[in-house]
Amino acid sequence: MNNSEKIFIGAAWPYANGPLHLGHVASLLPADILARYHRLKGDQVLFVSGSDCHGTPISMKAQQKEIEPKQLAEKYDQKFRSNLIEKLGFSYDVYSKTTESQHKEVVQEIFLKLLDEELLYEKTQELPYCENCDKFLPDRYVEGECPHCDFEEARGDQCDDCGSLLDADELINPRCKFCGETPQWKESTHFFLKLSALEDELKDWVESHEEWRTNAYQYTLNMLEDGLEDRAVTRDIDWGIDVPVDGYEGKKIYVWFEAVSGYLSASKRRSNWKDFWKEDAFHYYVHGKDNIAFHTVIWPTILTGLNQADSKQLSLPDQIVSSEYLNLEGKQLSTSRNWAIWLDDFLQKYNPDSLRYYLTINGPETADANFTWESYQARNNKELVAKYGNFVHRTLNLIESNYNGEVPEADELAQKDKELLDNTEQKYERVGNLIEQTKFRKALKEVFELAEQANQYIDQQAPWDKINEKPERAKTILHICVQLILNLRILTQPFLPFAAQEIKKWSSAPLKNKWKLQEVPQDLTFTEVEPLFESIDDETVEKELKELKEKSEEVKE
Repeated sequence: MNNSEKIFIGAAWPYANGPLHLGHVASLLPADILARYHRLKGDQVLFVSGSDCHGTPISMKAQQKEIEPKQLAEKYDQKFRSNLIEKLGFSYDVYSKTTESQHKEVVQEIFLKLLDEELLYEKTQELPYCENCDKFLPDRYVEGECPHCDFEEARGDQCDDCGSLLDADELINPRCKFCGETPQWKESTHFFLKLSALEDELKDWVESHEEWRTNAYQYTLNMLEDGLEDRAVTRDIDWGIDVPVDGYEGKKIYVWFEAVSGYLSASKRRSNWKDFWKEDAFHYYVHGKDNIAFHTVIWPTILTGLNQADSKQLSLPDQIVSSEYLNLEGKQLSTSRNWAIWLDDFLQKYNPDSLRYYLTINGPETADANFTWESYQARNNKELVAKYGNFVHRTLNLIESNYNGEVPEADELAQKDKELLDNTEQKYERVGNLIEQTKFRKALKEVFELAEQANQYIDQQAPWDKINEKPERAKTILHICVQLILNLRILTQPFLPFAAQEIKKWSSAPLKNKWKLQEVPQDLTFTEVEPLFESIDDETVEKELKELKEKSEEVKE
């Protein structure tokens, strides 16, 4: 297990130009699981993220809505905070946004330090210019065919199909995303990040991290073996952070350079931030596979440059947690076709823990995954309700109806009782190891194996039959069952925090939050117990499928 006491977790910053869908959640959820686990373990955690508020997509959408870009970004920033933090339970220590003045200061400071270190340099290049729109086109707003995989909707900065980083002039049959016209090419001078200068150093560093997920490790090595090309860090755009150099008025720092710098700017909002950026801290970065290059090449290059400038040795990433894609009902998610389940809509109707459970046990951890309403229903009903919820509810109901909610004391333990508790104690190390290895699905399966064993135990021991005939044995069985509930509460807490909070709410005694075997407190009473989870019926599933298809058809029309 990881022995570091200082844990930094950086989760990708959602882009504030539209609402979040379940695909976003699938890639970000591992960060909260890690944060909650490490806190239970006793580590000091700094978990940061924020809203990515700059860039052309935001200014373009704001223009369509006839509002200011900042107004649009603020709207979605508030929605993200409401949905991710309040409703889904993400336990960020800092959730920031790129429009904060402090973020701007940090980004400009980073820019100037890299300039002093000669990792930034000026270069005049020919850039796409749309005569029809009368403006330079940011890379994201030139579309065309990817030269690597032939995907027809690649952008001028990246292909979302194969993940390749691109320049706009590499696209085949490029077109302006604003109007569809073929762009012309005009000269403009910009600053470039000298990625090529650190290529060998980066390769040695990446090769020392075979523990990364395969997609991140192999993709990054392939990039480095192909050779890194320097990338522009400024652009002819009007929404973003000013370039802090004379003569660059009217140009902005490009959003990809600025956004990754948010990990440092967000950290600096904490007075003890330096403690989490030293070499003895452990750094996780959590994101989707389309963001791999930014976290394994670009951000490490920036950090290396800062270390050269100040010799402070800011930590580079230790573990890259890069999820694959989440599909919906067998088809790729598409916001333009409204083929998506929007997080805000989902959380108005369904238990947030049920979503957290499903996206962990059936999520895109190491391969593309598929959300279907039928499988979501089955997982919810057969696993959350039938295994975990059922065991908790019938145990506490038995205690409430026979002992006025007071948990009975245990008499002498039978061998089967001791074996079950020994197995429970061993779960902590097994589950903890799997979480630290970012094998969240296996970790959650281990926990639910214990829930299944708990159900088998209460079925086989049948305390309801022994309450009158063997009262002391019945009390011992129910005491063991409560101890299992308290331990399931801890073991599931990184994944299902709302259920853990519910159990705590029913309890008369303060329950400990520590990643180790839980004992039953003296004089523990449970009152006002309710089912932890609700079943989802067939009619609900049919209704959701119908609405999904109808909304998508409306867009086509």
